[in-house]
Amino acid sequence: MVEKSLDRKLAEIHANPNSKTFILADAKDADMAFGIRSGGVSPESYHGELRFRSIAEYREMMREVTRQAAVDIMLMSASSNEILTIRERLFDNSPVTPAVRTNDTTDIHIARHGIYVNEFSRPFRTTTIDHAQCGKYECAPSERGMGANLGLYSVTFNNHHERDLETLKAFKEFRLEAEEKGFRYFLEIFDPNVDIGLSPDKIGEFVNDMITRTLAGVTEAGRPLFLKMVYHGPKAMEELVHYDPRLIVGILGGSAGTTYDAFKLIHEAQKYGARVALFGRKINNAEHQLAFVRFLRLIVDGAISPEEAVPAYHAVLQGMGIKPRRSLEDDSALTSGIMSYGGSGTAIIDMSRRAGAVGEKTASVSTATSVGTPSRAPSPSAEPDWSRMTPQEKLAYNQRERDRIFG
Repeated sequence: MVEKSLDRKLAEIHANPNSKTFILADAKDADMAFGIRSGGVSPESYHGELRFRSIAEYREMMREVTRQAAVDIMLMSASSNEILTIRERLFDNSPVTPAVRTNDTTDIHIARHGIYVNEFSRPFRTTTIDHAQCGKYECAPSERGMGANLGLYSVTFNNHHERDLETLKAFKEFRLEAEEKGFRYFLEIFDPNVDIGLSPDKIGEFVNDMITRTLAGVTEAGRPLFLKMVYHGPKAMEELVHYDPRLIVGILGGSAGTTYDAFKLIHEAQKYGARVALFGRKINNAEHQLAFVRFLRLIVDGAISPEEAVPAYHAVLQGMGIKPRRSLEDDSALTSGIMSYGGSGTAIIDMSRRAGAVGEKTASVSTATSVGTPSRAPSPSAEPDWSRMTPQEKLAYNQRERDRIFG
């Protein structure tokens, strides 16, 4: 079995809390939430037509991203896990760790014309730990390694006594079962899905307190590997990381937004203490998912800045003959205000005029990202230390990689 990059990185972070090691996950569990729309809009849609990818096409993207090996975790539904992990053995010789969404609270029941997302979240689990581990109701001890042994469990706190107590009881039941069956998990904490009477700048404080309060009574054997939560800005992130250095804090990507929104989000979150990012829609809605993921990895590895990455990504799309959904100018706009300490308001920053200044660094990263066959993409572990290389050295390295890949 190939060493899983997740295990190596978790060990590095625990050994050195100041480590810049970063865990990246592709959250392709949208079929637990969006139904027909899970796979995103199909590139085969025509003008005036709205056609979505099939579940088979969605799973093919999971295969491709996994083979690229730029992410550390592939998060899936239990049904996708059964096909890719248990039947196909996709992850046996991969550094990527398979994971399963183990519960689906009602606030992610996002059916077209449905009303569930507007009502208080209620706990619910479609799948079980056994189904994640071996694909059936009850696993024999020898079968528990057949499937995924990592899961996401989500909670939503709404500042409501009865609803939040119900959420905590369900979480306790899951934790005890996971500990009994040797199942690892990470904890997702959604923001309140209904109006709880708090201004947006107070939500981060509420969520931070609920996280730390919830985990205070959980011993090491039952604690999550890491957290997945909304990035509420530098102040809230620093507060949580400072309070408990044992907590490895991760962010979720949220809605698609511009490419610069995504690249800036992961860069800023890492800057202020996040060590994990799980992007779902941001990856799934990208014009070219493998190129987009590759740039996320280069950003967190310190090889390129978000400002340099946007024009470089557009250059890659142009080289592939792919028309971007937005112009470079529009795609270089920051439309979120969560990057500031205030965390409110909307900032529009035009980075497209800096496209000509990225020079050789953009060219070198563009070459590295233009990989034709996903399964032949270079493994991150085989790369040099980008932070110690000059632009000329990076360009030379990537030219060698291009020649190796394309012959």
